[in-house]
Amino acid sequence: MELRHLRCFIAVAEELHFARAAARLHIEQSPLSRIIKELEYRLGVQLFERTTRRTRLTWAGEVLLEEARRIFAVVEQAQASVKSAAAGFRGRIRVALSDGIPQTRLAALLAQCREEEPEVEICLSEVAVSEQLKGLDDGLFDVGLAQYEEVGERLIAEPVWFDPVVVTVPSRHPLLTYKRIPLEEVVRYPLVLCDPKVCEGFWNQLQRILTTVDTQLTIADQVPTLDLMMALVAAGYGLGFSGQARITELNNPDVVARPLAGCPAPLTTYLIRPRREPAEQLARFIDRVNPPETRTLLGSTLTQQEIA
Repeated sequence: MELRHLRCFIAVAEELHFARAAARLHIEQSPLSRIIKELEYRLGVQLFERTTRRTRLTWAGEVLLEEARRIFAVVEQAQASVKSAAAGFRGRIRVALSDGIPQTRLAALLAQCREEEPEVEICLSEVAVSEQLKGLDDGLFDVGLAQYEEVGERLIAEPVWFDPVVVTVPSRHPLLTYKRIPLEEVVRYPLVLCDPKVCEGFWNQLQRILTTVDTQLTIADQVPTLDLMMALVAAGYGLGFSGQARITELNNPDVVARPLAGCPAPLTTYLIRPRREPAEQLARFIDRVNPPETRTLLGSTLTQQEIA
């Protein structure tokens, strides 16, 4: 089995149409069909079920698609590592980002890394939470940042950054009479919320807040990005939620951010990593994200809360 077999297989598996897959690969349909038949022969399994009306993956095909994507991710990372070494770097830390990390904090972290260890390349990948967790488990990433803590037994999630929850309101809105807006008042209006498939961690934390109010929510839209949410809020489609740091970065004059009354729990960003002793370079990176003194203080605070 060669990489060209897998490349053709992925194209067909994603398109589920041989003609479209052939056009995507810039080859004729007949040789593509032969390549897939050859791959099935070598593996001794049927990868596709084809009828006159549709093409679909078999269970064996679904398994191969997942593995083939992982293989190409490893190949791409190997190529990137070689290029990194050729450029003079002496190390590489692969960081996965999910749920929209505040740019100011990320920029400050990267600047510190460049200042203290300029020979170590920091490679960033924006992915969904599920992809981040799988990538960390498979060794495709070294560490991740996300607003998600249910990571399973093989990974560790350490709280590192905290943001007050704010409500985003159009610049002319009756709720602006409040300096801190009660959640009961917010949910009387339509809401523009994040897409739970894109921002799973943020969505989970927001749900803990929204479920404290026994009211049927009116959801005007679910959007994949904060920029789109801000545009819809500014246009009057509804109210939104975010962390204070990200709203401050956007600075939209047509949207006002107000804190929620009652001081709900802040949005928490977690540093996620495999449950093993990190290598020296990675350990230093972790200490920059979450310094030992902050870790000690946070642990003491959590212990006191548990006792209380």
